[in-house]
Amino acid sequence: MAGYVATVKAGSVTRERPRHITEPTVVKWILIGIAILFLGSLLVLPLVSVFVEAFRKGSEVYFNAFSDPDAAAAIRLTLLTAGIAVPLNVVFGLAAAWAITKFQFRGKNLLITLIDLPFAVSPVISGLIYVLLFGAKGWFGPWLGEHDIKIIFALPGIVLATVFVTFPFVARELIPLMQAQGVQEEEAAVTLGAKGWRIFWKVTVPNIKWGLLYGIILCNARAMGEFGAVSVVSGHIRGSTNTIPLHIQIMYNEYNFAGAFAMASLLVLLAVVTLVVKAIVEWRFNRTQQQEGE
Repeated sequence: MAGYVATVKAGSVTRERPRHITEPTVVKWILIGIAILFLGSLLVLPLVSVFVEAFRKGSEVYFNAFSDPDAAAAIRLTLLTAGIAVPLNVVFGLAAAWAITKFQFRGKNLLITLIDLPFAVSPVISGLIYVLLFGAKGWFGPWLGEHDIKIIFALPGIVLATVFVTFPFVARELIPLMQAQGVQEEEAAVTLGAKGWRIFWKVTVPNIKWGLLYGIILCNARAMGEFGAVSVVSGHIRGSTNTIPLHIQIMYNEYNFAGAFAMASLLVLLAVVTLVVKAIVEWRFNRTQQQEGE
């Protein structure tokens, strides 16, 4: 096959890239070297330095940083916030993706635009919005004060801010996946007499389970690491409204570098676990796609 690099496999010829656009080996290795240098200097090296600084004064100081009551409270609050925000975003993401991909209605494009809004708005601005709404001098502040309901500088405000900055992740993973799958299987289920919830659990969910899990992983990672929006609505109350990122900032500003880097290493470990789970999900998804294609 003139002009092409051909591969013979099981009696068939697979056409690969044309010879005239195949880069020289030196170009390939230069590009690989640039990528490795970029990732090493901007990603790997900073992460390694976090652990180096965390263990600089020894393992005893490192582990003592987690026994501090304020640190333990920050860890609990971070896990609690993620535990509330992620399920809420899963419900919203499923509902939004189902509505957008399965139905035609007025305002559909507006809904898609609103889903992308947190990507365009600074997290600090989103936190400020909640202060203007629920703060002591905000729109609903006086009424909330009369009824002794605390949102800002309390758990509800932190959850609201976290939900706002993370709610696109699940929906944005599911919408293109469900659009690609179409509605043929659901329509077939309807013709066989299946009803709404049965179709959803038996047909729709099995088809989107890997995309849904992928969206949950990304949403959870962002929820645990969010700083800007939570910083505005939390009030930085030690042992009460400080999440792990906020606790790291306070310790660093107080020159407690060992404690700050120890807590930072915890976030790095959580990120690494997230990446490992993400890689496993991607591998399982690709393997499932290959098996279905065969």
